Amino acid sequence: MNDALPGLDQLRELPLPAAVPYWPQTWGWAVLAVVVAVGGAWAAAAALRHRRRNLYRRQGLRALRQLAQDVERDPLAARGLPALLKRAALAAQSPGGRAAVASLSGEAWLAYLERAVPQGFPKGSPELMRLLAYAPDETVRGLDNATLSQLIRASRQWMVKHHVAA
Repeated sequence: MNDALPGLDQLRELPLPAAVPYWPQTWGWAVLAVVVAVGGAWAAAAALRHRRRNLYRRQGLRALRQLAQDVERDPLAARGLPALLKRAALAAQSPGGRAAVASLSGEAWLAYLERAVPQGFPKGSPELMRLLAYAPDETVRGLDNATLSQLIRASRQWMVKHHVAA
């Protein structure tokens, strides 16, 4: 054997490369991470604000669904529709705009409601709303179920589609 050749005992292991750091190598990535985090927080806050702002709408639609079920059993339950629409309209307003909506009645009230519903409320809705609010029980029981259903459908569409300027 040749003594000039190195033996296995003289071999050394190759050094491992340095571990890859989890921290970004440049400030650009750090800035991008901050921008994404701030944008995500802003989007979450906007979604929460939108959800809170539409709480009255969800509650109104739930109450309208219950009212429609009650009307199928007893037409007198439809008496709650005008008050429900007025409460929803008042809840949608800013504190400064509530007085203007609260004072609306008759044709002006229906015109306010129809601004958000493209095909509008059924013909004779102002009279029907007056009957629901003030007529004797016998008169309300004598109302046509199809007309009441159409009025409730238009009311649902109003609750879904109306928008209030912020």
